[in-house]
Amino acid sequence: VIPVRTWIAQPFIVSGSSMSPTFENSEYIILDELSYRLGEPKRGDVVVFKYPNDTTKFFIKRIIGLPGETVSIKDGVVTIINKENPKGLVLAEPYIKNKSRDAKKFSLQDNEYFVMGDNRGASSDSRIWGAVPRDLMVGKTFLRLYPLNRISILPGQLKQ
Repeated sequence: VIPVRTWIAQPFIVSGSSMSPTFENSEYIILDELSYRLGEPKRGDVVVFKYPNDTTKFFIKRIIGLPGETVSIKDGVVTIINKENPKGLVLAEPYIKNKSRDAKKFSLQDNEYFVMGDNRGASSDSRIWGAVPRDLMVGKTFLRLYPLNRISILPGQLKQ
């Protein structure tokens, strides 16, 4: 049991409304920790990570920007600028509850990820406190076990 909890999966309870409607306050989820031991986080993954400004706290957000990319946000539209899309790729974000009205640009270094909550108006995320280093990633959502009427496998994960 200990190796499973330490290396493969870990339970978490969602706190707050920053990921609404994808995840609501007090939902019980299980994280897949093994995937990030074997591979890298992907855009669209819903992840739990240690908060960069206080690593005793854990946050849940969606990965928007990957290492080496520039994330541009204007009038609620997120554009990714990278080697494959030097003029920018506008993200389709069907999971968004409230689009923000900010206008900002962020450049990511190696091993840095840009994360945002799905409920943009109620989320403290990379727009405010910056990128999340790779070594603070705990895992991605694998199961939602509570509430019973919302049990699901790979909750919040986008189909690739």
